[in-house]
Amino acid sequence: MNVLQVELGERSYPIFIGSGLLNKPELLDDYIRGQRVCIITNDVVAPLYLETLKHSLQHYQVDEVILPDGEAEKSLKNFEKIMSHLLANGHGRDTTLIALGGGVIGDITGFAAACYQRGIDFIQIPTTILSQVDSSVGGKTAVNHPFGKNMIGAFYQPKAVIIDIESLKTLPDREVAAGIAEVVKYGILGKRDFFEWLEDKQDSIKRADAATLIEMIQTCCQCKADIVADDETEAGIRALLNLGHTFGHAIEAEQGYGNWLHGEAVAAGMVLAARLAVVMNLLEVSDVRRIEALLSSFDLPITSPTDMNFDAYMKHMRRDKKNLAGKLRFIVPTSIGTSEIRDDVTEEMLQQVL
Repeated sequence: MNVLQVELGERSYPIFIGSGLLNKPELLDDYIRGQRVCIITNDVVAPLYLETLKHSLQHYQVDEVILPDGEAEKSLKNFEKIMSHLLANGHGRDTTLIALGGGVIGDITGFAAACYQRGIDFIQIPTTILSQVDSSVGGKTAVNHPFGKNMIGAFYQPKAVIIDIESLKTLPDREVAAGIAEVVKYGILGKRDFFEWLEDKQDSIKRADAATLIEMIQTCCQCKADIVADDETEAGIRALLNLGHTFGHAIEAEQGYGNWLHGEAVAAGMVLAARLAVVMNLLEVSDVRRIEALLSSFDLPITSPTDMNFDAYMKHMRRDKKNLAGKLRFIVPTSIGTSEIRDDVTEEMLQQVL
């Protein structure tokens, strides 16, 4: 088992990475304050892992909320469902919530924990690559709104993140690929040697070699932990983690949440960001080709939806959370391994890209 630490002073917490961790109740005991636990999961993950987790929690009073699966379920309606369950079942401030699932479950559980009785503890147990390498770490919690993704939320850190790679064995191929998009992101924005490692290790990753997966997940988590430690609330460099997301969130919102998976939209968005960097004379075309090749090797899309035009993108991007003083801000790669936040992108540049 590998252990990393997200250094945030009194809000610091560990990330445990290994195999079979759901069967280690001692990991959970150190991060559960009282005797009440409520597990938030969905109807795909619950039949696979809920009973295993409950067995590890047999010394606690445990109940659960099982939501439907899918990005469309990260909604105020389901946030209210969690709140109503906690209130109806007499949960107090000493209750610990546990998010058992992918990014949707982690985000909505964290937001519920941030809000219930002004804040209760929660633990992340991510079960997808995307949530293990990205969304479970860093304390971004939220629900979606028809006008924009993750527009209603809070920065709220978990007490621990427990990553069991055994859960990846039941992950559909499309979800595996979607998670790899966020993995590639770390290579593009700040770790050239990791990008090259991914190019070399494609076959091992596709075979789900355990040692390779653990190294891959640990590298991503360490990268994110370092950035979050420097900029917890995205006032500066943490925005770099949104590489590809401005375009990607527009795709998700326009296509309808869940029709394009988050990672698929981010993959196409990173290619658009790279092409924007070329238009801005910041990036070599050869680097764009390498990015496209690596994403394509994992069966990720590298082109926009055919039915999205310039106006459709702009409608959503004008609502992006990174925008300041009415200016659009984009994360663009300047090479494989370095990225910048830019607010000097013109509509003419975007028209060339889109």
